[in-house]
Amino acid sequence: MQSLVGITKYINDFIDILIVSFLIYQLLTLLRGTRAVQLLKGISVVVFLWLLSNFLELRTLRWLIENLLSVGLITVIIIFQPELRRALEQIGRRGFFTRGQIAKDEVVTRVSGEITKAVTYFSSKRIGALIVIERETGLSDYIESGIELQAKVSNELLRNLFLPSSPLHDGAAVIRVDSIMAAGCFLPLSENPSISKELGTRHRAAIGMSEVSDACVVTVSEETGQISIAVGGKLERGISEDLIFERLYQQIQPNSPTISIFRSWRERRGKK
Repeated sequence: MQSLVGITKYINDFIDILIVSFLIYQLLTLLRGTRAVQLLKGISVVVFLWLLSNFLELRTLRWLIENLLSVGLITVIIIFQPELRRALEQIGRRGFFTRGQIAKDEVVTRVSGEITKAVTYFSSKRIGALIVIERETGLSDYIESGIELQAKVSNELLRNLFLPSSPLHDGAAVIRVDSIMAAGCFLPLSENPSISKELGTRHRAAIGMSEVSDACVVTVSEETGQISIAVGGKLERGISEDLIFERLYQQIQPNSPTISIFRSWRERRGKK
């Protein structure tokens, strides 16, 4: 009986260590490439100084550090607020409270096609554009920051929204299922220090939006005409016109990448 209790204890300890290790790994993965990494290094230095002050009996230094650490939890929550929000949103997206597929295949095909035609035009004319496609995470806060439209997605409407003469061309257009919910929306800029310095505000906003949500963000560079897609905090740059539809479809509807849809859309495009 005692041996069985001992074995159970070892199993419990193993599971406990495994769960804690997994949580630490996930935390480090979330913080990687953000400003929080530098803050963690600073906290590590403070903890090291506290241990050193205990070992060498440096009373004044220990008193200062202990008083600093007494409010450390609140300070960490305030400083890491964007990262904590991002982590909780990712946990929520992986949980049970999901909305399932965003739309039917034919809707996704039409929306992907309209966006593709619009960004291809922007690319050829060197017109800057920023288009956000909502997925599982709701974007109502960002929609409310712009001008409400609730209009059906179309190539013509997107072109008019981002023309240099349009008052809404500097903001982002947010799409929900098959409707442009709003235009001229403000997006959060990424604070990732590893982002290339050559990227402008549009690209930083695209990456920032993809960091705080699971949205797919399409951007067109005003300087180069390059088409890029940001998902999960990562930016894929220089997507060719032939591949943009496929990339969009796969991001909007990741559970059903049907090669025949890509082929039929290209055939229809070729006939026009």
